[in-house]
Amino acid sequence: MMKFVFYFTVISTVIFPLGKCYSEEKNVNNNMIINAPFENFERKFKPDWKDLDTRQLPKWYDDAKIGIFLHWGLYCVPGYHSEWFWAYWKGGDKEIVKFMADNYPPGFTYQDFAPMFKAEFFNASDFAELFLKSGAKYVVLTSKHHEGYTLFPSKRSFSWNSVETGPHRDLVGELSEAVRQKGLKFGVYHSLYEWYNPIYLEDKKANFTTRHYAESKLWPDLKQLVNDYKPSVIWSDGDWEANDTYWKSTDLLAWLYNDSPVKDEIVVNDRWGIGTSCKHGDFYNCADRYNPGKLQNHKWENAFTMDLTSWGYRRNMAIQDVMSIDKFLFHVISTVSCGGNALINVGPTKEGTIAPIFAERLLELGQWLKVNGEGIYESSPWMSQNDTFNHFVWYTCRKQQYNAYRPTARPKKSDTVTAIYAFFLKWPSNNNDMLVIADITKYLQKGNWQVNVLGYDEPLRWETTNTGKTKIYLPRIEKVKSKHAWTLKFKPRQ
Repeated sequence: MMKFVFYFTVISTVIFPLGKCYSEEKNVNNNMIINAPFENFERKFKPDWKDLDTRQLPKWYDDAKIGIFLHWGLYCVPGYHSEWFWAYWKGGDKEIVKFMADNYPPGFTYQDFAPMFKAEFFNASDFAELFLKSGAKYVVLTSKHHEGYTLFPSKRSFSWNSVETGPHRDLVGELSEAVRQKGLKFGVYHSLYEWYNPIYLEDKKANFTTRHYAESKLWPDLKQLVNDYKPSVIWSDGDWEANDTYWKSTDLLAWLYNDSPVKDEIVVNDRWGIGTSCKHGDFYNCADRYNPGKLQNHKWENAFTMDLTSWGYRRNMAIQDVMSIDKFLFHVISTVSCGGNALINVGPTKEGTIAPIFAERLLELGQWLKVNGEGIYESSPWMSQNDTFNHFVWYTCRKQQYNAYRPTARPKKSDTVTAIYAFFLKWPSNNNDMLVIADITKYLQKGNWQVNVLGYDEPLRWETTNTGKTKIYLPRIEKVKSKHAWTLKFKPRQ
């Protein structure tokens, strides 16, 4: 991931009856957008940020909401510290230097880990089945991290790949096929740079006035990935040492959008050179584990880890290092409420398995989404995100129109909203199971609404107060299917 510091439901349809609770939209040319048609496939994009930034977001990505991230590489063999193991070791980190001295023979190199990466238990179909059960809609695999070792038979890696050394298998190919067979989208993470590639280091030494690495290694690898595996996502990383002009990022994106075999559905993130993060790309990451807690103007993604310390697998991970299911659901719900997608990271082992605690969390998420998913998938941000009175409550809504220019926008006057959802992360502690919220009140007072809690069949009794609050009388908690977070559905009556 990013640089570390070290030494070196279709419901009853009504027109949105909520008075002035809407916002108007303008595109980058300051023109009004009213249900604009999807135009990506009818034009050619120029290789400059101003034009590339006008591309509309393919709808599948905004609808998906939930993805799985896999950080898998040679760093899972030592399974210690993090996926930055090699860089910290070379940088003289005392903890890692001692670990290597205590556990490996003198002269042992990072390359010597490669034969130990066997992935002998890896079954791509089992992985895909777990991800399907988790409720995820897309999967992103590290085709190459900063170490340079690729999980596909790179024609430019010269034996530093999973087909020629280690598992002797095309891990990208196996997983991409298995994931698609389950109906999920497949994507690849790819690091732009490589820590110790001598060609890259020569370009770096020349202050990136030469582009030998970018032209002879990076571009061929990326084009091979796109042409051979046809990913729906390219998740770029390792961009912080050179400007986008060195990487020729705009040329690559123009090719992806105009002429590649995935031009109709590809989405890319924002890590394409110094200063591009949170400024350019189909969706923004901005930072690792980015969850701003408020609505963003551009589609974004919260890539976060269940292991609170590392993206790669750690053999010495303790149970307290693993995110609890309550915290896990908080990140999913708050992210989607604010217009983002949740990309949930798992670090597989060198044997090609997923730790049972990670699998358990993913299955718990899947069970939760079976009950509450209609407020997550294909949802849009509502007028409010986090309730101003009850900070345990987050909102989404469903609307018929897709805003391809600004998927994160609040509902407009012309939008048809079919339901509003309020997720509450804490069951009320009062004796009568009464939930009190505020931001929905003025809308409830203007219409005729039915209120349900998902996972319970009967409508709920509710009332508004003259102090701007809404009281919702919940059933007993044991009668509701969800066990950790719950969803209210506000449906306008016909």
